[in-house]
Amino acid sequence: MKQVLKDRAGHKLGEIRDEGNRQVIYDRTGHKLGYFDGKATFDRTGHKIGQGNLLTTLLPK
Repeated sequence: MKQVLKDRAGHKLGEIRDEGNRQVIYDRTGHKLGYFDGKATFDRTGHKIGQGNLLTTLLPK
């Protein structure tokens, strides 16, 4: 499954894709920003961001 994330004007900010047991977030150009493993969120280098699904906090402002 793929969930496209958009701003109020309808511009694509990124997308979240299901990849196996993980949800992975990508920016609007397709670069991987991080993943959620069902318990915690990690950035693209594998460093833990926090407990729970915090994927949208990885999107650039």
